[in-house]
Amino acid sequence: MDAVDIRAPELSALPADVRFEEMDLEAEGPWPLAGRQYDVVVVTNYLHRPRFPDLLKLLKPSGALLVYETFMDGNARFGSPRSPAFLLNSAELPELVKPLNLVRFEQGIRSVESPAMIQRAMAISGIWSEIQSQAIPLNEKGNT
Repeated sequence: MDAVDIRAPELSALPADVRFEEMDLEAEGPWPLAGRQYDVVVVTNYLHRPRFPDLLKLLKPSGALLVYETFMDGNARFGSPRSPAFLLNSAELPELVKPLNLVRFEQGIRSVESPAMIQRAMAISGIWSEIQSQAIPLNEKGNT
């Protein structure tokens, strides 16, 4: 498992199977993660719109999962971030992940842990079939 951030955490706090890399994802020049691909990409409390297409390229072409949660407009009343550069507009996240298949989207006030205005989305790369998106009632699974 790989993890990146602009500042290194206390490495002893990371599980042994996590490889941490300190890097600035907003730096000018080539995308530092170019060429890497993952089955799952998780992003929390981060937004840099110019690199969003690069971020989506981290997902394998089919069956990879993106889980994304960050702050949105209206968060200033709870604290930082306050700058519009770091806040999603209402319903912006589904637009940003549009090359993928959106599985779930939520936006609003997060009251658990620390109050904030957030958006979160789950999306999958590749073909998304009807069977993957339908719930099957228990009585239809062949179990009587």
